Amino acid sequence: MYRKHVVEAVKHGYDIPVNNDLKLYAGLIAIPIMWLLIYAGSGYYRNIFRRSRLREVERTFITGISGSLLIFFLLILDDSVANYKDYYKSLFVYFSLHTGISMVLRLILVSRTIYMIQHRKWGYKTLLVGNGINAEKLYCELSNAKQSEGFFIEGYIVGDNNKDKAMGNLPCLGNREQISGIIEKYQIEDVIICLDDAEHDCVPGLVDQIQNEKVYLKILPDSYGMVMGMVKMNNILGAMLVEVDFEVMPQWQKTAKRVFDLVISMLALLLGLPLLILIGIAIKIDSAGPVFFRQERIGFKGKSFQIFKFRSMRKDAESSGPQLSSEKDDRRTKVGEFLRKSRLDELPQFVNVLKGDMSIVGPRPERQFFIDRIVKKAPYYVRLHRIKPGITSWGQVKFGYAENVEEMVERMKYDILYLENMSLGLDVKIMIYTALIMIQGRGK
Repeated sequence: MYRKHVVEAVKHGYDIPVNNDLKLYAGLIAIPIMWLLIYAGSGYYRNIFRRSRLREVERTFITGISGSLLIFFLLILDDSVANYKDYYKSLFVYFSLHTGISMVLRLILVSRTIYMIQHRKWGYKTLLVGNGINAEKLYCELSNAKQSEGFFIEGYIVGDNNKDKAMGNLPCLGNREQISGIIEKYQIEDVIICLDDAEHDCVPGLVDQIQNEKVYLKILPDSYGMVMGMVKMNNILGAMLVEVDFEVMPQWQKTAKRVFDLVISMLALLLGLPLLILIGIAIKIDSAGPVFFRQERIGFKGKSFQIFKFRSMRKDAESSGPQLSSEKDDRRTKVGEFLRKSRLDELPQFVNVLKGDMSIVGPRPERQFFIDRIVKKAPYYVRLHRIKPGITSWGQVKFGYAENVEEMVERMKYDILYLENMSLGLDVKIMIYTALIMIQGRGK
């Protein structure tokens, strides 16, 4: 618009006015903030010491394209279009300047980081799992390499077949059962599983043990087939290691999922407020006890939290210990029966979503009492703790509420499938099916 006004002023012989448009100043503030949000949402500012030059070029180019388009059409593009070619040229110049300058500066920073790591000035506290032949070979290779890969080895954990075998001057920090405590005590950042062939059977269990720790897990290729689907190569010239990738979604999708959760939860609580009040009144009239039910559940990374629900049972329902609800459960109140079938008892969990304890879609959180029993039958259940639990889930849609541990294990199979196929599209499908169940009252 400003350019249009300037042209008109020149035609009529007026002095060109100074642009005091507040939009200009707002844009000067908004554009840098938007770039920060775009890069943060894409996960660019995470793991700043674990970069490669090739990956840096790729990420900067892709983020530059998407960010430039978003900012150009939201903030820069004027409503009055005199010549589309000028706008295309402006967009190209804007993208080229931003991406070119960003790429040069970031390549300088990454090159400096790589230099410091290769010369052993920077690195990551590393734990070796194993003390057999494979572990010794790997330790010698990493120690004698001309250029470091950043592993500052703190010590090792003994393998089952080599409990009394030492590895030179490298300290023994404990055994496999103590790995979580060792990681915390020594502030371990990287774990490398380098067990001998005869010890491969314990690799999946080790992976499940480590997945909830804030570490990077790498493994020798001999064992990589044991965790197929979660590994990726990240080094060509260094030691032959594969990385176990616990990330189930790209960072931008996780950011989008969180934004989606927040928006839907706020809308549900605001628009559903009259319904929430009516349910609360009905619960108080129907039976003695509180409107809301709170209970400790286990969620993301194995951390506990307090889940909120509308009370659907008598207040003394678990006076004899933890029990699962059944389809014909005489502990339910009359209002509670309706709430369970319509799934309306879950509505307060939108508060859990806002707090960050849960997501709208994800495996249902369980109590530690039942988790201990599930793990005995299906040890891989702990993999579900790699993501936030949800108000609804694939298992909840396909199977419904479980009445015993066996049914919980069956339902878990659907949640494991969800874990391995997570996407925003799948979340929308699960929400649609959940809405149908609520409308038809097919819950139990």
